[in-house]
Amino acid sequence: MKNPSEQLPVYSLDNFSTPERKSQQFQVEVFDANRHFSVKYPHRHDFFEVLYLLKGSGYHVIDGNKYEIKPPCVFFMSPGQAHKLELSHDIEGFIFIFTSDFYLLNRSNQNSLIEFPFFYTIHQDNPPLLLENKSDILFLENLFRQSIAEISRPGDYFQEMLRSILDLILTTCAARYQVNENMLNKGKGQILVKRFFHLVEENHQKNLSLSDYSGMIGVTPNHLTQTVKLLTGKTSSQIIKAKQLLEIKRLLVHTNLSVSEIANQLNFEDQSYFTKFFKRETGMTPIQYRSDSFK
Repeated sequence: MKNPSEQLPVYSLDNFSTPERKSQQFQVEVFDANRHFSVKYPHRHDFFEVLYLLKGSGYHVIDGNKYEIKPPCVFFMSPGQAHKLELSHDIEGFIFIFTSDFYLLNRSNQNSLIEFPFFYTIHQDNPPLLLENKSDILFLENLFRQSIAEISRPGDYFQEMLRSILDLILTTCAARYQVNENMLNKGKGQILVKRFFHLVEENHQKNLSLSDYSGMIGVTPNHLTQTVKLLTGKTSSQIIKAKQLLEIKRLLVHTNLSVSEIANQLNFEDQSYFTKFFKRETGMTPIQYRSDSFK
């Protein structure tokens, strides 16, 4: 069903925090059927999320990709992604949500979160980490339990402790996460591509050109395109278009915004050009796509 509000809801960390923990940049807790917050699905976050599920079943839909929940497994969410959870009543696990500022505090590498293969994914596919090794399962469970324990006894160093535990959770998951072979390439090219994807994620509503993005990175458009093509098999323009189309589809399906309002929100010069762009790329008009999505 479409969300009755004008835009797909975007929730901040405060929406998922108890009153005494408002204004914090992180939250870690048990995730089960008793965890109730006033949120609507589907929705987006402006923070990062690590969801570790140990029991239960259901589905997690992230940006249109539907993943079956097969515990023990870990799901990862980046800011801006739209998702919906369909959970059984016996679901059990843990959730760690945090802002980039919390994780990056006192870190010299301001792009370090981009380095994890499950955040800002290049191929717009965000599968969970499926755990099989018993020691890994127990190790991660203990890390989440220790995080919860640290929150219950805050002291001078509890945030530093939580930040260190979170880093260990992410590093452990990254070491076990299966990635596309193209993502295994090392060196400056991979860093450039991840920087490009990060910028596209942050600025997709501005309808920027390839030249705009290459200028922000400090390389020529040709160099950016060649590097992106080498590591992903797609051109920079294809990546930009794919993000634009994904955002348009999100707004068509999950909001009541008119076509002209969506075109304006995404900085297209006019509705006519917006409609032609969408039809050229998808084979149908925005109105047809919206109608077909509810059949």
